[in-house]
Amino acid sequence: MVSIVWLRDDLRTADNPALLAAVHGGEAAALYVLDEESPGIRPLGAAAKWWLHHALKSLREDLDALGIPLVLLRGPAGEVVPAFVQQSGAEQIFWNRRYGGPEREVDTAVKERAAAEGVHAESFQASLLHEPWTVRTGSGGPYRVFTPFWRTVSAMDFRAPLSAPEPAAAPPAGIPSGVDLDDWNLLPQHPDWTAGLAEAWIPGEEAGMSALSDFLGGPVENYDDGRDRPAKPGTSRLSPYLRWGHVSPFQVWHELSRVRGKGPGPDVFGTEIGWREFCWHQLFHNPDLATKNLRPAFDGFPWDHPEGAGPRTPAILRGKQAQAPLESRPEELDPLDAWKAGRTGIPLVDAGQRQLWSIGWMHNRVRMVTASFLIKNLGIHWRVGEEWFWETLVDADPASNPANWQWVAGSGADAAPFFRIFNPQTQAKRFDPDGAYIARWVPQALTPAYPEPLVDLTESRRHALEAYESIR
Repeated sequence: MVSIVWLRDDLRTADNPALLAAVHGGEAAALYVLDEESPGIRPLGAAAKWWLHHALKSLREDLDALGIPLVLLRGPAGEVVPAFVQQSGAEQIFWNRRYGGPEREVDTAVKERAAAEGVHAESFQASLLHEPWTVRTGSGGPYRVFTPFWRTVSAMDFRAPLSAPEPAAAPPAGIPSGVDLDDWNLLPQHPDWTAGLAEAWIPGEEAGMSALSDFLGGPVENYDDGRDRPAKPGTSRLSPYLRWGHVSPFQVWHELSRVRGKGPGPDVFGTEIGWREFCWHQLFHNPDLATKNLRPAFDGFPWDHPEGAGPRTPAILRGKQAQAPLESRPEELDPLDAWKAGRTGIPLVDAGQRQLWSIGWMHNRVRMVTASFLIKNLGIHWRVGEEWFWETLVDADPASNPANWQWVAGSGADAAPFFRIFNPQTQAKRFDPDGAYIARWVPQALTPAYPEPLVDLTESRRHALEAYESIR
């Protein structure tokens, strides 16, 4: 009997219940569908596409070692998946559940189609410690405040991680071939701006588990303080591995339990895992989290939302950057593009944006500062920043990215109040006191030729608070 495992954001062999079910059900084949056509499915950003390309290469090697072929197809999954099941002669299909609204609609349609055609379809919990519909407040609604949410979820019993399946004697015969990964053109060509990504990251399950081991072997002990120091290796850097499912939250949680008691660091890191769960809890109950304020009052906020701002990339970042002195701010850059290019004249903001552009990742403390600057000092809608991060982050997560932008904006669940405005100069003095992070990413900030700040921090703060008063 041929069984199909449909992989999505769970690109791993260990602790993958859908993969295990497919192997136990007979001869197994794996399917990955690049779906950018189904209604509501959000196409990947450029940095995420780079990661996906290399993740699938790594996954194919891992699956080959298990005797499981990986088939790549492209198109609307609601049509592509059933067609592949029929062509392969499979009698069973398994997958791990997704929690976004459009994704659930696709999965439901595939399951209904399978049932109508006599194919067994079954899904599993693998990407979250909790199922969002199982956790409710006392009044029966979803949680909107993190602390009581995590108090409830963290008290649950989480299953132990599962082992990878044993290698098959031989791969199944007669499985239709898919497309070549290179044909998807996920890697940028003109120009190829991914050298920094390749230097900083190795996508894949082995690298993810190695990152987890390295973090729990040292930095986690001082995570409570180290997580706020962008110049130091105090964070886990697990976010892209969790986003793509190279590492599961069950693996992280149970490995973390081995180091609990070694100072406050492990417990603080546990709450970060909880925050990821909380973001997905929000997305499940608010499928339009990336486009709609959770707090309706903010619908009337006088944002400056430039027409067509979206994820556009300023030309200066697409190959012309080397032609302009980094200490200058070319006239053609408007405030939004100056923010994207790391040319605001605010050293910590510029350092964060250049780190993001270089390696597809930004330290979380600096993410909050740069987001606050865009929203509250430049007065630009949080959605514009969310879209830029979606385009440039290798860990761009459908839940965490919009939830965290709404948190900074004050428009989301358990949000920081709008009047909490991060002062980037104060933040730099507190968390990068010797300027090492700034020196690493924007050394020009240490020279007299560095441009003046794009806006006055005090004056722009005053304008932001006045705008907030208008909607209260």
